Amino acid sequence: MSTPSPATTPANPAANAPAAAPEAVKPSNFLRQIIESDLEKGTYANRRWAGTPGDAAHQAAGEPDPAKIRTRFPPEPNGYLHVGHAKSICINFGLARDYGGVCHLRFDDTNPEKEDTEYVNSIKDSVQWLGFSWNNSGESNLYQASDYFGFMYRAAEALIEAGHAYVDEQTVEQMRINRGDFGKPGVDSPFRARTPVENLAKFREMRDGLHEDGSMVLRAKIDMASPNINMRDPAIYRIRRATHHNTGDTWCIYPMYTYAHPIEDALEQITHSLCTLEFEDQRPFYDWLLERLTECGLLASPPPRQYEFARLNLTYVITSKRKLAQLVYDHKVSGWDDPRMPTIVGLRRRGYTPASIQTFAERIGVTKSDSWIDYSTLEGCLREDLELKAHRGMAVLNPVKLVLTNWDEVMGAGHLEPCALPALPHPPEGVDSPVRHFTIGKEVWIEREDFEEAPPKGYKRLFPGNKVRLKGGYVIECTGANKDANGVITEVLATVVPDTKSGTPGADTVKVKAAITWVGVADGVNAEVRMYDRLFLDAHPDAGGKDFIESLNPNSLKVVTAIVEPSLANAKPDDKFQFERHGYFVADRIDHKAEKPVFNLAVGLKDSWGK
Repeated sequence: MSTPSPATTPANPAANAPAAAPEAVKPSNFLRQIIESDLEKGTYANRRWAGTPGDAAHQAAGEPDPAKIRTRFPPEPNGYLHVGHAKSICINFGLARDYGGVCHLRFDDTNPEKEDTEYVNSIKDSVQWLGFSWNNSGESNLYQASDYFGFMYRAAEALIEAGHAYVDEQTVEQMRINRGDFGKPGVDSPFRARTPVENLAKFREMRDGLHEDGSMVLRAKIDMASPNINMRDPAIYRIRRATHHNTGDTWCIYPMYTYAHPIEDALEQITHSLCTLEFEDQRPFYDWLLERLTECGLLASPPPRQYEFARLNLTYVITSKRKLAQLVYDHKVSGWDDPRMPTIVGLRRRGYTPASIQTFAERIGVTKSDSWIDYSTLEGCLREDLELKAHRGMAVLNPVKLVLTNWDEVMGAGHLEPCALPALPHPPEGVDSPVRHFTIGKEVWIEREDFEEAPPKGYKRLFPGNKVRLKGGYVIECTGANKDANGVITEVLATVVPDTKSGTPGADTVKVKAAITWVGVADGVNAEVRMYDRLFLDAHPDAGGKDFIESLNPNSLKVVTAIVEPSLANAKPDDKFQFERHGYFVADRIDHKAEKPVFNLAVGLKDSWGK
């Protein structure tokens, strides 16, 4: 590969910078209205914060909370985050930012069998890449639920002693049958009438490993006739002998998510617990549990409140962790960060920017009703962000050689003429565009589609007798083409029109109807270009029980050997560019090397799906 001259435009890091906090006034939504109402009424104005999560006594010893609100993003570290999580990150961190609050990053690691530090590290990286931080005024608000296991156990004993929980020894099948359904109330467990003393003894036996996995559970004692099945004495602790990635083998009993989650919120003094609509039916238990533990004096008042918003439903995408894992493990994609995946690591590798995803999250809004968002909305946000940031460059994706047959005669044998074009056609006000440099000689590469021996009506590019401009170079006149024995065009022939170089006096004396992109044979750089398309052909690939594998797009990836202009040889992994006329591309963050450039198609110049 040729080494770019010092005048070659460097890759543009600005296209990769995290988004700054937007200054524009945000459109209102029901969550903003709730927060603004709470701030106006002073609902949480008297809260105290001891600097770390803790029970009522711990927080009472603290100072008045400097954060006006506290939100949290609480992923379970059992997989890679996807675009739906990105929406939740933007909502929780964004609202805290906008209202003088703090957002916690908390790992809900209560299920030891599915969690791993690999996912913990990936989640932290994704949150930071999106432009957010859990560090606030020198205080780290990074927490994990497993650090609260001791308090959760203490709270469970308090519930037992107050008569609000009991140990049940029914089988899983018996519990399922006795729970009832939407048309039939549940039946009390035969163990429901045990005394607090008996339940406490049994629960401690569970803790001490005296019983087999699955042989008994601790249940909240609420109402087996409740119309909300989630309130029919839900399980809150189970026996599970499994090594936890954080606590090791300290525990053989683990809290259920629905029990742990509200406690985590309360210990962290969360004010607004924001989650998706599938947790709406769990809100009564959330409130019930916090009320009981506040009555016991274990948790500070007022307790957090849970509010639900509609999850992201994006066309041509699946977000089920199980199904995404199937794509990875069945080798339908190259990994979790395959640029066709809706994971944050996949979107990042595809070329999406933090600013584009933040814009997308804001544009689709926050509602309480489920709706479908077309994938083109996400693509449009990326185009908007890169339009004014991404440096331009010419690339030929399906090359055929163009020979300027009179070049030696007009310009001199072996002559290479320097050319230049702006890297940013529309630079920010007061900023001069960087300039990219390249050369033109007797031979250049053009797109094969830019020549037609028998052109269709309206065709304005190269055909015998027609003139076009080589962008940033000269006007040329096509004279024909050479073919091989099979009739395949091997060279397009043309003559250069003297004194028509772009930017020189007289350049416009010859009028043409088209300008085409090209790359010089002398300084062009070979590059692998991965042309990505949507992973699924069906807008709703897994709806209605469909087998989503059957909807896979067989043409979602095409790899071509392209030739790019020398300014692109300086690209660093993650740098974004507009390949003129083709779309926006990113230097692959894993495979791109100076000696072997690899570029991924991020998004086309316009939405052409299905057209």
